Amino acid sequence: MSTRRRGAPAQPEVHRITSAPEPLADDLARRQRRYLWQMGVRVVCFVAAGLLWGHVPVAVPIVLLVAATVLPYVAVLLANAGRERRDEPGVFFEARELGAAPRHDELGGGR
Repeated sequence: MSTRRRGAPAQPEVHRITSAPEPLADDLARRQRRYLWQMGVRVVCFVAAGLLWGHVPVAVPIVLLVAATVLPYVAVLLANAGRERRDEPGVFFEARELGAAPRHDELGGGR
């Protein structure tokens, strides 16, 4: 975002630090922690399904086993969805028109 005003003298464009992306190392660490938590929940689902198998209706351990089966796919999708996301929509580049290419006879290479 620019802080220039109309009619003000041309000054260098100032960028807000809040629009800077999260550092790559922090982003990677955050995604790894989230993935490990999800895999921990998966292990708990497997253990709970094994411990509850003969003590509760069979539907409960089956639901836990289905959750433990589906969770890795969800965890991988969430872990790989990292730096592409932006909290603030906006234009991150300015389009410029290049203009027409010079004609061959204007280049001075004519005979």
